[in-house]
Amino acid sequence: MVIMFSPGALVRGSAALVAALALAGCTASPAGPAPSDGRPVVVAAVYPLEYAAQRVAGGLADVGVLVPPGTEPHDFEIAPRQMAALRTASLVVYQAGVDAAIDEAVANARPAVVLETGSLVHLQAPGGESGATTTAAYAYDPHTWLDPSNMATFAGAIAAELARIDPDHAATYRTNAAAFEADLTSLDADFQAGLADCRTSTFLTTHAAFGYLASRYGLTQLAIAGVSPEDEPSPRRLGELAQEARANGLTTVFFETLVSPDYAHTLAGDLGLRTDVLDPIEGVTEASRGGDYLEIMRSNLTALRLACGCA
Repeated sequence: MVIMFSPGALVRGSAALVAALALAGCTASPAGPAPSDGRPVVVAAVYPLEYAAQRVAGGLADVGVLVPPGTEPHDFEIAPRQMAALRTASLVVYQAGVDAAIDEAVANARPAVVLETGSLVHLQAPGGESGATTTAAYAYDPHTWLDPSNMATFAGAIAAELARIDPDHAATYRTNAAAFEADLTSLDADFQAGLADCRTSTFLTTHAAFGYLASRYGLTQLAIAGVSPEDEPSPRRLGELAQEARANGLTTVFFETLVSPDYAHTLAGDLGLRTDVLDPIEGVTEASRGGDYLEIMRSNLTALRLACGCA
């Protein structure tokens, strides 16, 4: 569902736009010319949605993100000044359930147009539909963007909203979305082929963020912690994971770049396994294995192929 509120005015003037994004902790899109009067302003909650909006906008809209690079979004707190960008944005794109503070801020800010991406796709229970278990108390797994087909859906929806907001450039938004969707189709094909013939279809990770990826490609996710990386596993859970790792002949414990790898290193040391990075792409930093969503997803594919012993 695309939730439409009363029509709102666009941010006018480059100085006003830059000030609004700066107050929000957002970053202006690196693509395209400097802000100009009348250009749509898009605020995305997290990096993957920012990237999708940037690809669709192609420099015709100013795109910013609420959660800054290097910040774990599940415990992110919005400062009072950040509400300004949400209130004045032409379009806000967010995934409900990533962080309660973001959900509350969007509801209170009442932007002109809100696109809640979870309403566009099939939502999975925490841990995914591939048999994984988790300690998380989430109603569903919010990491929808780890399925490339979901990202394609988001791109089409963002293009439709921008076309309504800025009809003079509607054709360009749709063309940009189609180009991004073609990249995502290629990525999906690479995953399908790369994970088709593997010694095991099970992988072990610290953070139960990969349910959508696992379901898409016929994998089983075993997670040390829940959907939130702050969840702490019980000793019993760690013992169960050790047994499952041995039973499945696992070689690797995955961790991610934005949270502590302590549990991964502890379990890997106990079982004599290696550790490696599997990135939920909640943000991009210098430690990320790639500069954008597509590159990091392909790095994830390489890591999974190695861990699962794929031909």
